[in-house]
Amino acid sequence: MDDLVRPDLQNYSPASNLSLNEEIRKRLAAGETIYHFAFGQSPFPVIETAVEALKEYAGENAYLPVAGTLELRQSIAKFHKHFEDLDIDPDNIIVAPGSKELIFLLLQIFNGDVLIISPSWTTYHPQAKLSHHKPIIVNTTLDKEWKITPEDIEKVVRENEIHKNRIIIMNNPDNPSGTSYTREELKKLSDCFRLHNILVLSDEIYGRLHYDQDHSSILKYYPEGTILSTGLSKWASAGGWRVGYHVFPTELSSLKKAVRSAASHTYSCCPAPMQYAITKMFKDLNAIDSYTKHCSRIMMTVGNYCQRELTSVGVRCVVPKSGYYIFPDFEIMRTMLNKRGITTCEQMCKAMTAECSVVVMAGGPAFLRPVEELTTRLCYVPFDGKGALQASRKLGLNKPLPETFVKDYCTPVYDGIQALKTWVMKHSEQYVNSIQ
Repeated sequence: MDDLVRPDLQNYSPASNLSLNEEIRKRLAAGETIYHFAFGQSPFPVIETAVEALKEYAGENAYLPVAGTLELRQSIAKFHKHFEDLDIDPDNIIVAPGSKELIFLLLQIFNGDVLIISPSWTTYHPQAKLSHHKPIIVNTTLDKEWKITPEDIEKVVRENEIHKNRIIIMNNPDNPSGTSYTREELKKLSDCFRLHNILVLSDEIYGRLHYDQDHSSILKYYPEGTILSTGLSKWASAGGWRVGYHVFPTELSSLKKAVRSAASHTYSCCPAPMQYAITKMFKDLNAIDSYTKHCSRIMMTVGNYCQRELTSVGVRCVVPKSGYYIFPDFEIMRTMLNKRGITTCEQMCKAMTAECSVVVMAGGPAFLRPVEELTTRLCYVPFDGKGALQASRKLGLNKPLPETFVKDYCTPVYDGIQALKTWVMKHSEQYVNSIQ
């Protein structure tokens, strides 16, 4: 009975972020003091208009259309038209219990090569592997703010034997780095993708949390070849509600039809109470606008604090543009860590947790990075989002958040970053030499 699992999945493991989160939650429940920067869940309460609507529709129990009700899909189309000026046909939308499920189904039915950017969200590569693809990796660098360029795509096409059908998974704004592509960058990439017949699965789950409220979708510049993937887990703080959706271009109707068929054989439909509640929530775009502006400016304040404090002691990371993440590189500590026999990011993260009670996700293979690279993903969300949101609303959007906001309302993040900053200084050769 040892051959029940496919040979290529013998070492297949659970989602690394979920596994680590479960472990740390147990330790926190046991009373340990831990600064948990390893899991990217919204700290804020679910948007109130959705919660009130769910109370009204909690008793709905009928199966709904596989792709979602027409009214919900129409509401989604109006939402994207209002905030991003995207023209979306409701018939091209498929709603599901989470965008992760739709990404997996798309990869299952896609006949061609899959390109994945390094670093990337931890689930893209395992899903591609589970769906019998051998992904082609497109590498980026911190010097380029972890963004791909047309030159990177040209290099991949030139150096690999790529089949006629190709799709690249882009996360914009990005998890794990917090970076975001400009309009000009998206236009140039669109020209390159069009030239090389590369479809785009554009995961824009953090789009409405863009700090300057000016998210731009590649769908705008490459409409015939882009599948938009997004949902409510991040901007509406409704991760546990499991509501996501894909928007297909008319040109890719065969893919849409196949994914919808696969959906009918797997999840049947997105939960009925959520569909009705969210449809009602989408009718109040002003409430959505206010909620996301408050949440975004809080996350920007916290993210900038983390980036500023860590870079002040030599840690390199990009200024975040959206979402909950930075992707710090602790290369400055390599010499001192090597003297202790610590040579990989995983080893460094274990030492970090043991010595300063800070937990982050190691870069390395989970994010398609080299094992010896000292990068990590840091999620700056372990704070009381309800209290922070109340404070921001009380102040009003016409007034900036005070300089002490992170310390006053996001105290665990403030304390954790200070603990990490102190730990870095103690293990930085430059700092140690400066005080000797």
